[in-house]
Amino acid sequence: MKGGLRRFVGGAASPPPPAEPKVQRCEMCAEPITDWHGHVVDVEGRGLMCTCRPCALLFTKEGAANGRFRAVPERYRYAANVPLAEATWDSIGIPVAMAFFFTNSKLGQTMAFYPSPAGATESLLSLEAWTDLLAATPTLADLLPDVEGLLVHKAEGEFECFAIPIDACYELVGLVRMHWKGFDGGEEAWTAIHEFFASLRERSERMAVADG
Repeated sequence: MKGGLRRFVGGAASPPPPAEPKVQRCEMCAEPITDWHGHVVDVEGRGLMCTCRPCALLFTKEGAANGRFRAVPERYRYAANVPLAEATWDSIGIPVAMAFFFTNSKLGQTMAFYPSPAGATESLLSLEAWTDLLAATPTLADLLPDVEGLLVHKAEGEFECFAIPIDACYELVGLVRMHWKGFDGGEEAWTAIHEFFASLRERSERMAVADG
């Protein structure tokens, strides 16, 4: 019997073999990423690269690769009940209850973004507003350029601030983009957001805030 007809007679055809699990590889050396998953910022291209630990360690020192690549650190810090004036928040023009700020060393300025269904949306940030933010959170003011962000969250009329890795800021952006529905986001989106901030508080070192 010719091979082309064999599949029409006899028993059922054998099921296809199961697909092999997809292996995530380091975007710098192409080696498989196993138990540790880090990120490196491409300062010039403004992109996050998934890396293995050996590659990430290459860019932990200032000036490595002439400053083009910087490893994202793993420190998390948190300040509750930050005395940030409503006027300062309003001056930044953030239409939602959360935003993050980081210094772009390539441009030599601090950027402000907030999560939206379309992704990270930029907002204009005046020098005065940024100065007020740092004055309200002096223990979080030593942010590393490009790789750490100041995440501000307004909850029940009070402000809390987190100094966190920049990839965590974009994790929040991804959550909003994935779950947001309609005008107010919907229950699923807000559940994910609340769980995200609860996780941040749990893993972050508690810091003091400015007096007043």
